[in-house]
Amino acid sequence: MTTEHVWLGIGLLGQAFFSARFLVQWVASERAKESVVPRPFWFLSVGGGMTLLAYAIYRLDPVFILGQGAGLFVYARNLYFIYRRPERLAHG
Repeated sequence: MTTEHVWLGIGLLGQAFFSARFLVQWVASERAKESVVPRPFWFLSVGGGMTLLAYAIYRLDPVFILGQGAGLFVYARNLYFIYRRPERLAHG
């Protein structure tokens, strides 16, 4: 296995994390019978974003790096808001 194959695997794993967040959000919304964004959505966003950022840095792709870096800030900020108010933890 070459380094390129390893990095391709990392990129695909990141994309899988990122894609899984939509499934998590869809299932949570169907269960609630309204649109909701559960905490696991944000954790998958951070995991996928970090993995894809590493892949983008390896590829030296400035557009991809900027996009993933900015996204990570938003995902982390949402988790901060969720955990800043512990009374909200019981709701999702």
